[in-house]
This record gives sequence, C-alpha cells and structure tokens, in this order.
Amino acid sequence: MYNARLSELFDEIADMLSLDEKSDRRFEVLAYRKAAMTIGSMQEDIGEIYKKEGVDGLMRLPGIGKGISASIREYIETGRMRKYDSLKEKYPIDFNAITRVPGIGAKQAFKLYKALKIRNIEDLKKAIAKHRISKIAGFGEKSENEISKGIMQLESSKGRMPIGTALPEAEALVKRLNESGLVERAAIGGSTRRMKETVGDLDILVTSSHADRVIKFISKLDEVQDVTLSGPTKTTVWLKIGISCDIRVVKDKSFGAALQYFTGNKDHNVKVRQIAIKKGYKLNEYGMFDKKGRNVSGPEEESIYSKLGMDIMDPEMREDLGEVELSIRHKLPRIVQINDIKGDLHVHTDHSDGYNSITEMAEYAKSLGRQYIGITDHTKSEYVAHGMNDAQFRKHFDDIDRANELVKGIRILKSAEIDILKDGSLDLKDSTLEMMDYRLASVHTSLAMSKVDMTRRVITAIESGYVDILAHPTDRIINTRNPIDMDLDKVFQSAHDNNVVLEVDGHPDRMDLNDENIRKAKEYNAKFSISTDSHRTTHLNMMRYGVSTAKRAWVTPEIVINAMDVGRMLKELSG
Repeated sequence: MYNARLSELFDEIADMLSLDEKSDRRFEVLAYRKAAMTIGSMQEDIGEIYKKEGVDGLMRLPGIGKGISASIREYIETGRMRKYDSLKEKYPIDFNAITRVPGIGAKQAFKLYKALKIRNIEDLKKAIAKHRISKIAGFGEKSENEISKGIMQLESSKGRMPIGTALPEAEALVKRLNESGLVERAAIGGSTRRMKETVGDLDILVTSSHADRVIKFISKLDEVQDVTLSGPTKTTVWLKIGISCDIRVVKDKSFGAALQYFTGNKDHNVKVRQIAIKKGYKLNEYGMFDKKGRNVSGPEEESIYSKLGMDIMDPEMREDLGEVELSIRHKLPRIVQINDIKGDLHVHTDHSDGYNSITEMAEYAKSLGRQYIGITDHTKSEYVAHGMNDAQFRKHFDDIDRANELVKGIRILKSAEIDILKDGSLDLKDSTLEMMDYRLASVHTSLAMSKVDMTRRVITAIESGYVDILAHPTDRIINTRNPIDMDLDKVFQSAHDNNVVLEVDGHPDRMDLNDENIRKAKEYNAKFSISTDSHRTTHLNMMRYGVSTAKRAWVTPEIVINAMDVGRMLKELSG
C-alpha cells in the first residue's frame, strides 16, 4: 500500500517548498498539503486505484491534479520521485521526523540545519546534549528543554504504528491474498484486530493447500521491503511502511483456533485455556483437542467459545477485563456497533479548514447511511484553521439552511467547534451560540498550562451553559503530542453535573477519549458522542475507529447520543 509513504513525501515536499524565500509558493504548498491529507486519510490503496483506473482515476481524487498525479504514477512505477529528489538536494533534512517534535516546524528545522547542520533526530539529540540549541536566536533554553521532552515522547512510542496506518495496510494485504487464488480465506489477527490505538506488528492468518506458493507470493508483493523469516507455513516480512508482518498458513480445521489464539491478548488467552483444561480439552493455536487427541474445533472461532460454554465477544473486548467471566455467565453487555451510529456531530467544511462543501459532506454522509451530521467549523481564535467570527457564522448558518433544502434524506445541523479560551470563556458571543442546534467546544491553544489552571479552564467552559459536547477532551495526538494536564475526575464529574457529553474523536491521529479514559468517564455516568472530526468526505469513513475505541471500553449504545434519532439526540443535549 503506497498511501502512507506518498502522504509523507508530499508533506515533505510542502515543507521544502515553504522555505523558498525567492518566490511565493503558498498555493503550491497548499496543493501538496491537500494531496498528503487526501492520500493519508484514504482507506483504499492508491496503488490499486492507479492500476485499475490509471491517471484518470487518480485525478478524480479530491485535491489531486495533473502534476501531482504524474508524481504518484512516477513513484508507483519507479519507486522514486524526481521533484522530491531535486528538493532534497537543496534541503537534506529529515523533515518528517524532525517536524514531529513539538515546537519544530519546517522553518525551525531549516534554521537548525543552517546554524548547526542538523539533518535528523540523532543530530538534534547531540546538539541538545551540548546545549547548542539554546544559543540559536529564536530558540533559547526553554525551547531546548521542550524539544528534548518532545524527542523523549517520540522515542517512547518508537516501533508502534497508529492503527489508522496499520489497519488499511493489513486490509490491503488480506485483499491481495484473497484475490491471489491461492488461499481459501484470510483474516487479520493480533492487536490490529483488537483495534488498539497503536500496534507493534501485523498478524495475518490464511488457509491454503498451497502453503509454499503462498509464502512465495507474499515475498514478491509491492508492499514488502524484505523477507525476515521464511518457513514452510510462516513468513515474516518487513513492510515498506515500516512495520513487521507475520503471515501464517494454517489448515482449515485449525483456522478457528488459530484466529482465537492470535486475537486475544496473553491474559485473555491464558484464562480461556484454563477453562478448556477444566473441561478436559487442550487448546492451542492448532485446535482444541479432546482426551483422545481429536480436534473438536472447527474453522470458525465461535466453535471454541461454544464448546467451552462461553458466549463469543467482540475482538476489541479480549483484553482480560472481565469479559471471560461474564461470557461464562452469559452476561456480556451488548456494546455499541457501527450500525448503531445514526449521525456524526463533528464535521468540518471548506468554510474553515475542511476541503469539501457542506452539501458534499452531507451527500457523502447520507451515502454511508447517516441520518444527520453536525457542521462544526472552527471559530475565530483558530486563525490557522481559518476560523470564523460571529458575523461569518451567521452567514454560514444561512448556507446550512440552503444545504438542507438541497440535500434530502439527511438533516444538517448548525454547530461549531468553539475554542475554549485561556480563561475558560468561549470564542463566540452568546447570541451566536444560541443560534446553534448544539455546541461543541474544545481546547486548542495554551496547552502547557498547569493542571490546576487547565482543569479550571475546562470546567469554567463546561459550567457556562453553552457547551453540549466537549470535543477531543485531552487534546492528545497519538505518538506526537501528550494529553493536556488536567484532573479528569473533576472534569468528568462537572460534565455529568452539567449534562455535557464527552466526545470519542474517531480520527486515528486522536482517538480521544481513549479507551482507558472512557472507562473512567463511565464511572461518572458519562454520555458520549462518537465522531470522525472529518475535514473531507473520505474522513467520514473513520467512524469505525471511534466505534472500536468505544467498544474497547464496553460502551453500550444507550449512552451514545449519536446512536439516537435526531429528535431524541437534540432533546438529550438540551437536558
């Protein structure tokens, strides 16, 4: 799958173009940023689109024009991109790595290169060790300390890939295997199937009577950079996106046991095996065997749980958090499913930092079966996201009214992603807030406030009476930015007391609240909104990440407001 690498290349091209001081290349930078976002958020493989539809297929994608489509074709066919290589000669900096460090953008990275010849993270670490960063104009000792902390954060997550990158890659591999004609079935296992927010490697199981041909087929896939291990029924490959993948070929009779074994975490599997032993069975990845050595399992993993007198649970639940005990007692809760979701309450358009119009977002949401969406463009303090002021929002609401007349079969709701300012006040006048169907608020700035001050800031907003949903409450970015420091117990209690819903932001960069914090919030009888934080039509497909995060915390549909019909949902928000 080419998506992740092409997205990185185009982001880096945009970084390098933004450094050109001799000409105004803002529109070219924006074009490459849009292309990077389009490709990076796609779930379908752009390589497959090119192979099936050629350049015309690429140019039908949002933000992909003639020049960029030519670069995509060049990379897919040759593995290189002349524009990137040319710029790299002038700017020999690992922008993708360095700009992931908080406080360092492309211009700061170039400044560090000019001053100290810093090209990568290792160079940066050496300069920090010698306190050379603090001596550069515009940085100082505080910046140097923050950069040092940022590097430590990045390295603590090294080797873990966000699920939003890993899952599409695993799905693409499964698709290729299924289309090869060599396998009867293929499935994803491991932490990817459990939908953990980051994964260390990929696990794929297949059944085939031609194991040797399957192993050979895998080694020649475009996605594979190197074969680490190759045996008669298992191969381990290093993928070009930067993650290891184990592919195992098992017998059809063993498939259910193998899928069960390679899905649950270690503690879950230990408990299930203990139950098997008590019932006179031996359970492992090859099957479930009775005392006479007969494999009594089947090709479906349900057969394992059924034979043990257990109810099968969703893969996301298999973390040894009590699901085994409840399964034995047939007391597993019915947790929220993607089909329960009726609306999406966090959607951006081209009125702020989105890339599609209101009607385009609504039409796409309707095609996914949504009954309603809430348009939540940014407010004025988010100037980098083209946030709007009060007057602009009033005109914006007129546009939403017109869109409601144009797009039938879905209701478009008026809202905004309102900045919670440093003192806890909101970024729009009360009169503007009162024009909305509901109000979604979030923190975007002054993230380094003390725990006491940040907690006071968020609770002040919650108690204002003008917040219905607290969006991405901890404001973390996976593998990039730590959560803001606040007392979640106090915030969750305040949210409950003031009938404020907590968001589960399904964008795979955020997944915020995460499963651990959702479980904590449930202790305060919280209600949740599962959203996509979409900035283009294809982002609306990311609802599955938010739903899976909620599933990992055993959230039931009754406490998910956008699993409700629009009338009941709005009534719930109004208290």
